[in-house]
Amino acid sequence: MESIPRRHFLGGAVGVLAAAAAGGCATMAASPTSAPAAAVPKLAYVGCYTTKERDGHGEGINVYQIDAATGNWTHLQLLPEVNPSFLTFDRQKRMLYAAHGDGGEATAYQIDPASGRLAVANKQATNGKNGVSLAVDATNRYLVLANYSSGTVTVLPINGDGSLAPLSDLYTLPGKPGPHKAEQASSHPHDVVFDPRLRFIVVPDKGLDADFVFRLDTATGKLAAAEPPSVASRPGAGPRHCAFHPTAPYAYVINELDSTITTFRFDPDRGVLTPLQVITTLPPSFTGNSTTSEIAVSPSGRFVYGSNRGHDSLAIFSIDAASGVLSPVGWEPTQGKTPRFFAIEPSGTFLYAANQNSDTIVTFRVDQATGKLTPTGQVVKTGSPVCIMFR
Repeated sequence: MESIPRRHFLGGAVGVLAAAAAGGCATMAASPTSAPAAAVPKLAYVGCYTTKERDGHGEGINVYQIDAATGNWTHLQLLPEVNPSFLTFDRQKRMLYAAHGDGGEATAYQIDPASGRLAVANKQATNGKNGVSLAVDATNRYLVLANYSSGTVTVLPINGDGSLAPLSDLYTLPGKPGPHKAEQASSHPHDVVFDPRLRFIVVPDKGLDADFVFRLDTATGKLAAAEPPSVASRPGAGPRHCAFHPTAPYAYVINELDSTITTFRFDPDRGVLTPLQVITTLPPSFTGNSTTSEIAVSPSGRFVYGSNRGHDSLAIFSIDAASGVLSPVGWEPTQGKTPRFFAIEPSGTFLYAANQNSDTIVTFRVDQATGKLTPTGQVVKTGSPVCIMFR
């Protein structure tokens, strides 16, 4: 097995589930536990920022094998890549795809079915700049990618072997930029999210203060705007990421610039987003500067979490089952700086906050009754973590 880069280090006690989902460019020590082995993902894929322009301290994509009995992470591979800012699998999890921060291409990786190691299948131009999010459609034939800096959405066909073909569509998002002179000079799509039935795509646009909705024509590989094509946010809100409720017709968009979350009712047949509520992600006593980043709905569908960069916390909200609207539960410090990313492992037991500017991933146990978070003491030291995927 190849050597693990020297900067990789893990401190603190580790349980099986904590070990399983606490990705990052790091290695992990053994720690026995009685947690169910069935809940433990077998492989972790971690993307990290790498360039000076991104203040990156990472090295690319790391692959780890996770021992179901002990929770040990064994480092399998370091694949050098430039700013793998977002990762996603195909629908069969035989391929991994990456967008590249500040880049103009997407990369397809073949996953070895036995070892989980990656091999580059090919790279394909996106005809855009600064890929920030990507997702694969229900047919497993198209990759949809948001180009933040060029204000476009790219569709790349997926070949039978999982590699990427030249683009089938490049959609320029229309609209008037928001009032923030520095952050809203033009369109900035920041996320690509399929609804739970995989029929519609929601694209929050930070620059245009709008959330766009599309269908994908799988016969042509072209995007078609829903009716209406978008819903406006508050001026200067800066929609960033979207998360759907797993079973109820609700969607939640976190707004980067004004630190709020918008609750939407979602029509799964027409793709219509209807605003229900706007709520702050910050406590009333906070008077400093902060922006939001990631949002997630708990697997139980009972709670929503959002990350604050500046306040450096995770905002916790309960979901009203009858209306879908949110009520604040509390705020948990992420014990690091700039939580760009966080992930909830599949069982919903642990949440992992990736503190980009302090190079740590901090593990929290989720209280299933209240949604509150308790740090476990586990901290993964890793360079600029920005995305973690489990297989």
